[in-house]
Amino acid sequence: MVSRVTDDYLSMITAGCQAVCEPAFWAGFDRSSVDGFYDYFCQLTEHEPKRAAKFGLPHFSWLCINPKESEDLKLADDVLGIIPQFLSRPNVLGIGEIGLNKNSRNELKVLEKHIHLAAEHNQLILVHTPHLEDKLKGTRLIVDAIKSDKRIQPHRVIIDHVEEHTVKLVLDTGMWAGMTLYPESKCSPARAIDMVEMYGNERIWMNCACDWGVSDPLAVPKTALEMRKRGHKAEAIDKLVYQNPLKFLGQCAKFKLSAE
Repeated sequence: MVSRVTDDYLSMITAGCQAVCEPAFWAGFDRSSVDGFYDYFCQLTEHEPKRAAKFGLPHFSWLCINPKESEDLKLADDVLGIIPQFLSRPNVLGIGEIGLNKNSRNELKVLEKHIHLAAEHNQLILVHTPHLEDKLKGTRLIVDAIKSDKRIQPHRVIIDHVEEHTVKLVLDTGMWAGMTLYPESKCSPARAIDMVEMYGNERIWMNCACDWGVSDPLAVPKTALEMRKRGHKAEAIDKLVYQNPLKFLGQCAKFKLSAE
């Protein structure tokens, strides 16, 4: 939401959204110092929750150094060093979105350090998978890295940006599968519903992409409408777009909604 205007908050609350869960992500450019990340983490944990609160939306966040900026190992270590001081903030859900971008060795090293950090502090994990033709390879590398740390419980991990060729791989591990809905890329509402119809709705959630490019903060409500048009029952739609995220995020004691 740091890349969105306040009108988007008004649109979301009007559409019935109950909360915003914002991952740490690439800013549209590479940050040059740990100070830039410190300010960004303050924005995510102090300033953005206040902006969302004006529209009646609880705002939660995840913290990490994004895979796109993980090639600089010194910078990554510096950023990892300041994350623990933010983990106690009331809106922080866990570590994310960590993962891979180009499946490089440095990215993998930083991914493993993030996993260690999450295990050390008993944090939920949100994972980003590559925007590449070798998404399958990247997903396998990520799964292997997570499984190699025996402290990590699979049901406390969500691997985002799954597509038709990776969703089964993720679900078979016992981890959660996230479908990131975009108007033009990654996963359209129609494709997401196709996957649900093929693989069921257990340990799957859908999320709106809200970033610097073409994206839609109402993608989940629009997908719910499309599901209704296809004949899905109200209970099945509610499970997918609301109950499933509630179940996963409820593993963090700090995730509480005003309606509860």
